[in-house]
Amino acid sequence: MDRDEGFEEFYRATRHRVVTVLYALGGDLYEAQDAAQEAYVRAWQRWQRISEYDDPEAWVRVVSHRLLQNRWRKIRNGITAHRRHGPATAVGPPSENTVALVGALRRLPREQREAIVLYHLADLSVADIATQTGVPVGTVKARLARGRQAMAPLLGTTLPEEVSNA
Repeated sequence: MDRDEGFEEFYRATRHRVVTVLYALGGDLYEAQDAAQEAYVRAWQRWQRISEYDDPEAWVRVVSHRLLQNRWRKIRNGITAHRRHGPATAVGPPSENTVALVGALRRLPREQREAIVLYHLADLSVADIATQTGVPVGTVKARLARGRQAMAPLLGTTLPEEVSNA
């Protein structure tokens, strides 16, 4: 049986009722819609089995209600933690150097940006980057060299000769 067979009709026939019940239980329409959507996704993934149930809508209703309860629990735990630990310490705005660096990184192609960030910020070796990204070591070295060359003028710096000739 095709997974989609009958699901669209089931969804159209039940979605309003499920969201209405969740909205009445939780009092937040957007949370009700989100929980219902997640439950319907799970139902669609298991539709061959769930379509055989006497009341598939009850399954969706129970799953979506549990999802809604989990969200409430997370919110409650967050409030408890906030009361216990107080608000997070204020963080000042980023420095001019940080803004310039992020701006320069954004202008690089994704592969070069990834190599630069993993090497210089995550302190990974060239071999580790090659393993993580699934490319040869030589490719990582080339991306690092090209990325550095592209970033230098964006940051208003010049590279040492041994780096610019890499």
